[in-house]
This record gives sequence, structure tokens and C-alpha cells, in this order.
Amino acid sequence: MKNQDTTPLRGVYAAVLTPVDDDLEPNKKAFIAHCRWLLANGCDGLAPLGTTGEANSFSVAQRLALIETSAGAGLPMGKFITGTGSCALADAVALTKAALAAGSGGALLLPPFYYKNPSEEGLFAFFSEVVQRVGDARLRLYLYHFPQMSAVPITASLIARLKNAYGDVIAGLKDSSGDWNYSAKLLEEFPGFGVFSGSEQFLLANLRAGGVGCISASTNVTAPMAQAVYRAWQRPEAEDLQKALTAARLALQAFPFQGGLKELVAGMTGDRQWRNPLPPNRPLTAAQRDDMLARLHDMPGMRAILEPA
Repeated sequence: MKNQDTTPLRGVYAAVLTPVDDDLEPNKKAFIAHCRWLLANGCDGLAPLGTTGEANSFSVAQRLALIETSAGAGLPMGKFITGTGSCALADAVALTKAALAAGSGGALLLPPFYYKNPSEEGLFAFFSEVVQRVGDARLRLYLYHFPQMSAVPITASLIARLKNAYGDVIAGLKDSSGDWNYSAKLLEEFPGFGVFSGSEQFLLANLRAGGVGCISASTNVTAPMAQAVYRAWQRPEAEDLQKALTAARLALQAFPFQGGLKELVAGMTGDRQWRNPLPPNRPLTAAQRDDMLARLHDMPGMRAILEPA
């Protein structure tokens, strides 16, 4: 078990893409290289094995191997918020234990998402069992609110119950709902709660309302632009920086994130295997690729990232 730095996590995080080879196995070498590029180009930390990382399309064994690989590569695991969500309680516990053992600074946990309209009592029981079975006060859980995908929202009353029961172990939340009002209400109700926006579109608003940053799919490529906003959020120039960042985000989210972002990273690295998503996700069509590149071409911030000198 590695020592844990329990300093609150904040800043620009990427929901890290997971490259796969032609056999649809995780490409560990390319994954580690991408993590290092992100940390060198604007990311304060990384959130692998989430939605963008196609985690729920991988087996538990594959996810555990990627956690072990990350730690073994000497990456700064204390800056990781590792996705450990699963419908199966035992799998969520095993993944969360592994992330903690590897030194991950946090675990990003989806609610169990197969059964729809679960009661608050049922959700509280699920998260409680994870906390109790992991059984380590160093654990920092970040709840994953993504109702469009999970169909199971994380309510303020559930957060209050969990915080009351487990204190600092319930460290924060990633809000991928796209509804800024949801984040704003949480920040008002729970001062100091580590709320990350799931889109860098809301990065500046989040920071000014007391949030801690963003964990975003598109920061796989926009991290340098997002970091400029993060550094300037208390200064007037942050407004224009945020406008440019938002424009890039909106252009990117017009396309499927897994296919679109992997297409861009393939172009940046020259590695065609980056275009491989796991089914049911698919690569972009040629028409989609051309449309996406045309939209990004006239954005100075993006052009500098995608076509470095």
C-alpha cells in the first residue's frame, strides 16, 4: 500500500482516453505516453478509466492491469482520480481498493446504473458498502453525476447523508450533467466540496463559485487552453480565454468523443491505432473527420495544439 497524499485535488484534469490495439486490447505503452503528454501540456491531474476512457467496455482484469501499469510507470498517482464505477458492488470495491493501493489520490465512482429509479436508501447502501469494504480512512471518493448515461442522478440529499456518515472520505463530485445550475447549487449547499465540472465550458464559472476545476473528455486535446483559464481565473483576461476554450469544446462535442478525440490524437502522434475505439463506439467517418478538422482549423488555440511548430 503506497502512502497517500490527502491534499485536496484541484485543477485541469483530463478524462483520459484509453488506446487499444487492433486486437482491442489496451495499448499500455501508448496509454502511458498519452498520460505523460497530458501532464506536460496543461493537466494538473488525470482521471483514467471513466466514460471517455471506455471503462465499462473493459473487463475488471483489464482495468486492474491499467491501474497497475500506471503505478509501475512512475506516473504521479497522487494526482489521479481513477474511475472505479461498476454495477457490481464487488467489482467496484476491488477496483477502488486497487486504485488506493496504487496511490491514486481519488476514486471516481458511478452509481450502480443498471436498475433504474433506485431509492436513495439503495444508493446510500451501495456507496456505504464500498466505503466500508475498502475500509481505509485515506480513501477519497468523488461521486460521478452523469444522469444522461447512468440514468441515476446523485442528489443533494444523498450527498448530505454520505458526507454526514463518512466526512472527508466523500471528497467531491464530477458533474457531467451539462447543467451548471446543478453544480452551482451544490457549491452553495456544501462549501468546500470538491466539485469538478465535467465540461471545461463551465471551468471559469466553477472556479469563481468555489469549485475546484474540471474533469473533461475534450481536455485530452484542449488541456493547454484550459490551463490558461485556470491560471487566469481571478484576472479579467480569463473571460476571453474562457470564450476560446468554450468554442473549442462546443466544436469537439458535436462529434462522438471517443471516435473524435482518438482521431485527433492519432493525427498528433502519427499512430493509426489510436483510431480504434471499443465497440459499440466507432471511429469517425471520413466526412465526420473532415468536418471536425475544418471546424477546429480556424481556432488559433486549437491550431497551435494540433499542428505544433
